[in-house]
Amino acid sequence: MTVGIRDVARAAGVSTATVSRALGKGPVSDALRAQVAAAVRATGYRPNLSARRLRSQTTQTVGLIVADIRNPFFTAVSRAVEDAAYGAGMRVILCNTDEDAEREAMYLRLMEEERVSGVIFAPTRTTAEALGPGDLPFPTVFIDRAGPPGLHDSVVLDNAGASAALVDHLVAQGFSRIGGLFGSTSSTARERRDGYAASMARHGLDARARAVLPNAEAAEAACLSWLDEPERPDALVLSNGQILMGAFRAARGRGLRVPADLALAGFDNEPWTDLVDPGLTVIAQPVAEIGAQAMRLLFERIAAPDQPVRKVTLSGRAIFRGSTGA
Repeated sequence: MTVGIRDVARAAGVSTATVSRALGKGPVSDALRAQVAAAVRATGYRPNLSARRLRSQTTQTVGLIVADIRNPFFTAVSRAVEDAAYGAGMRVILCNTDEDAEREAMYLRLMEEERVSGVIFAPTRTTAEALGPGDLPFPTVFIDRAGPPGLHDSVVLDNAGASAALVDHLVAQGFSRIGGLFGSTSSTARERRDGYAASMARHGLDARARAVLPNAEAAEAACLSWLDEPERPDALVLSNGQILMGAFRAARGRGLRVPADLALAGFDNEPWTDLVDPGLTVIAQPVAEIGAQAMRLLFERIAAPDQPVRKVTLSGRAIFRGSTGA
């Protein structure tokens, strides 16, 4: 038999209105609240969250929409977001879009239907560029990819600066035919491509950048094809950990020595990048700080919806390893 609020009221010896106030953090004494809590435990009562949501028009729930949960970067950021939400007594609904704008639209509708308190979102470039004022009916913080200027809070990496630092390092190591392989779906990859191109121009070198779907399989296929060309690069800058993995596989598949035949430098200090031989030069992103900062901005936006939009730009840390001759 379903236990209802009347059963809790009888067990506590109070009215149903008092039970509602105690469960909803209303004006009751600590002693009475403890009395109701004991009755809840004794009866096994579980509140009707759907009904509560309809009454309050919101929930103690945060939506987290990421581009690819297989990417360890998003896995780590998700953990940081969940930790912060749990510490604040909130739940997290996690959705994975696989860089698909249609899936993003579906999950954004879901967040509205669930009346979430706010959303942390890593959008595709297609979705981000299409958003206008008022399109997202809940507080939103973008992570990894910044949206339209002035519309939503965001936490991002200095992508152009980080990518330029990799090129500067490769040039200092004596490489000149430096190619770049960048994801085709995000503003993050575009910013990293811009930083690569700017640094190449500053060194008087020709930029040779190509776009690819941001996963290891697509990157491996693209690299295998590129490495078969007569003017193949002697070094590559790769725009995320999955693309870096694909490039490393391609180099091994062609029997190339890293870095003697092909140097590799990329993003995301994933555990495997230090376990392969040679270790891979990477930009380590402050993933825990990205998640924590995103939750801080979201909490502040929920509390003060009309405050100015903020953009937090964090710095990566270059880790030089054997894949670039370091």
